[in-house]
Amino acid sequence: MANLIPHIAFFLLTFYCLSATSAPPGLDRLGVNWGTMTSHRINPPIIVEMLRANGIKKVKLFDADPWTLGALSGTHIETMVAIPNDQLGKMASNYDNAKKWVQNNVTRYYHDHAVNIRYVAVGNEPFLKSYNDAFINSTYPALRNIQKALDEAGLGKAIKATVPLNADVYNSPNDNPVPSASQFRVDIRQKMHKIVHYLNHTGAPFVVNIYPFLSLYDNPDFPFDFAFFDGTNKPIVDKGLVYTNVFDANFDMLVWSLTKAGVPDMKIIVGEVGWPTDGDKNANKQNAKRFYDGYMQRIVRKVGTPKRPGAMDVYLFGLIDENRKSIMPGNFERHWGLFTYNGKPKFPIDFTGTGKGRYLVGAKGIEHLPAQWCVSKKEAEERFYEVESSINFACAATDCTSIGYNSSCHGLTLLGNASYAFNMYFQMQDQDVRACDFNGLATITDENPSTDKCLFPVQIVSENQRREPGIWGASLLVLLISLLYHL
Repeated sequence: MANLIPHIAFFLLTFYCLSATSAPPGLDRLGVNWGTMTSHRINPPIIVEMLRANGIKKVKLFDADPWTLGALSGTHIETMVAIPNDQLGKMASNYDNAKKWVQNNVTRYYHDHAVNIRYVAVGNEPFLKSYNDAFINSTYPALRNIQKALDEAGLGKAIKATVPLNADVYNSPNDNPVPSASQFRVDIRQKMHKIVHYLNHTGAPFVVNIYPFLSLYDNPDFPFDFAFFDGTNKPIVDKGLVYTNVFDANFDMLVWSLTKAGVPDMKIIVGEVGWPTDGDKNANKQNAKRFYDGYMQRIVRKVGTPKRPGAMDVYLFGLIDENRKSIMPGNFERHWGLFTYNGKPKFPIDFTGTGKGRYLVGAKGIEHLPAQWCVSKKEAEERFYEVESSINFACAATDCTSIGYNSSCHGLTLLGNASYAFNMYFQMQDQDVRACDFNGLATITDENPSTDKCLFPVQIVSENQRREPGIWGASLLVLLISLLYHL
């Protein structure tokens, strides 16, 4: 019996490890978007362990960062690397550039470092109307050149080039707003037909980003319940198909658009879908949980949509909050993460489809800066105009979206807003004492000013700083900004 104990222990340990890192049934086609537009990055190996602990086996990146790809080496996590929009012209104009990019960012990781790369995203939503046609002529030739380079490298069968596109590339007419009336936008229809036929020829999927939250954000008259999956009093009936939520309707608009373009059976991947938790009246944890719970049940049960039922490949957006994303679309842009800036799960989420939500496994081994905050002095209230200008100065250099209108910290007093802005600036600068002055308006405290609804964060120790000897450069930058501010 004693001889069996080591074998039993080994079996139990193996079972535990497999169960801890395996995806729940039905979630083998679920992935997440891993963005890195943050001032303080979590060490990628910590992120990878967090992915594995939650059974997530697919990631979609927005670049081909060596640090990230190095962490994914040997993990078997299916990976989509990406070429940023600002490189599309370079890839389109010269095949050698595309060939070199594939060699440096795909071939060496796929072969030498065993990264399970499956897709190359050529740009990200390059046909957005807000880009004013900046990438309209470079996207298709860049796509062809990248796929050609993959083919010549002997990787074309295993790795496909595609173009993640926003759902605004197709629409239905205003006088007939049903899925079956949808086509690709008139201004890009010819180019879209070229792209989808080429993707279909190479065996690549159509990658689409669908955001039910934006339907609410963009249209105050949009029916609230139609953004979720738990029923509506006003379903849409189109050619005998019943639509009870905007995601299904939007997805099937794409199916109809592809059908009219001559590729009715083309594979579709949902490249981005999610719900933000701050920065707007509808961006909160309660709505995010409602959205994800309904969505996960459909994914696990392989419901699909009325026009295309069955299993669906999906990448949730996103993994972690990113405090350096552009807020031109709205303050919510920095709050899409399932996890906070320091890798903590925001709310229980049902990854099993059983209706029993649990908190995801958070990041392990995160080191925070000391528990101290930069706040406004009480006597600062007498210097009203200086306080206002100091808030503006701090918020121009850091993330103050949580004190915006209809956000989690909205409604603080003037000094409360000042304390929030000062602290965010102070934390952004790694708690450099010179970053907590503001012409004598601020002071450092070890008393946490957070409330039940408003978090005053303490920043994590930046892994960027661990890797790069740039501390003195950062301190010099703080000093220069401070000097300019006092001039």
